Amino acid sequence: MAKRSGLSKSTIGRIWKAFRLKPHVADTFKLSSDPLFVEKVYDVAGLYLNPPEHAVVLCADEKSQVQALDRSQPVLPMMPGMPEKRTHDYVRNGTVDLFAAFDIATGLVIAKTYKSHRAKEWIKFLEEVDKQVPQLAEPDEPGGEPHVLQIHIVADNYATHKTPAVQQWLAKHPRFHVHFTPTSSSWLNQVERWFGLLTEKLLRRGVHKSVKQLEKDILAWVDTWNEDPKPFIWTKTAEEILESLGRLLRRIKDPGH
Repeated sequence: MAKRSGLSKSTIGRIWKAFRLKPHVADTFKLSSDPLFVEKVYDVAGLYLNPPEHAVVLCADEKSQVQALDRSQPVLPMMPGMPEKRTHDYVRNGTVDLFAAFDIATGLVIAKTYKSHRAKEWIKFLEEVDKQVPQLAEPDEPGGEPHVLQIHIVADNYATHKTPAVQQWLAKHPRFHVHFTPTSSSWLNQVERWFGLLTEKLLRRGVHKSVKQLEKDILAWVDTWNEDPKPFIWTKTAEEILESLGRLLRRIKDPGH
């Protein structure tokens, strides 16, 4: 850039710094093509910012094909002046599918592992959620009548979440209410952020010689999380999300301005 513009390298560096430009950094994005994008954003963001009374809001999804990876040679532990070292290659020892539901109010997580992620397993997981979430909410006042505790599930548009078998199960369990995020909008589902923490804190540096060991470590990590759960603080309104998207669209349409 200095050569093309005739400016010095130090001047170019100061310009980059002043305008917070980082030419070496590239990020990714994908715009949703969901025709009901606006309605779904309002629905999900509204649940986060103003959850209904006598209800829990759970963000649920699958983390599919989690790999049990073992390094090709033993990991060398950290020593004074030397970081932990591990080989760049690894041995695959099978996969497992993790289903999780994140309570936006408390941060508590319901998690189960399965060998697949079909509609059959999704129904099994919903049954597990039904079992773990109390049937009745606390009454509004002492001595009052308790309310049926409703369950609002935020999920993506994955086909297994919408099969006739799933619809039949939901019809028989009227306290469940499913809210779908727009297509290509996993950032709206808070459990994805929790999956990111799981990957960062456990999976990325984990060494697992079998699927059974991987499952054990994942569920142990969930138990540790639930001893001191931390909900995420959602602050963006639907209007702010749509305005941010509008700015991105304007930049794509006219990237020079």
